[in-house]
Amino acid sequence: MTAQAVRLTESFYSRSAIELAPLICGKILSVRQPDGSIRSGRITETECYYGEEDTACHAHAGRTKRTETLYSAGGTAYVYLCYGIHDLFNIVTGPAGHPEAVLLRGIEGFPGPGRASKALGITRRMNGLSLIDSEEIWLEDDGYIPVIEENKRIGIGYADVSDQNKLWRFTTTEKP
Repeated sequence: MTAQAVRLTESFYSRSAIELAPLICGKILSVRQPDGSIRSGRITETECYYGEEDTACHAHAGRTKRTETLYSAGGTAYVYLCYGIHDLFNIVTGPAGHPEAVLLRGIEGFPGPGRASKALGITRRMNGLSLIDSEEIWLEDDGYIPVIEENKRIGIGYADVSDQNKLWRFTTTEKP
């Protein structure tokens, strides 16, 4: 049995995306719906994107209107439109000024970043919200510690081979 869920704080998000990507697996993402109800899901898969030096990161080409949120302090929601269809949710991590984030690739019952966002009602309207004090979107820890498997990131064929080969995708291998 797991403990009472506790909302994650600024100190959690201040660490690097490389460190946090596996630690976010198993956490609970909650989103307040327009009717006031809350949808939640346990995170089962994440992927790390780390700075302008990472050719798979949106910020690789530098600061733009689209990537501005990535340069925020850790604990900020970065939500962007992918393929003109899916709103994808990322958790900005680390210090302000260094663009890094963890992509939510799946929650229990909803594999895939687009499906996960849709299941929880995450939209681009949430881009830039603070996960630390927002009443619309936040992460919680209920003490569950999953077994994690490391793999290569997927869907980044445009990136340098060295970045494609980094083991920066994390998947839970057992259910809570």
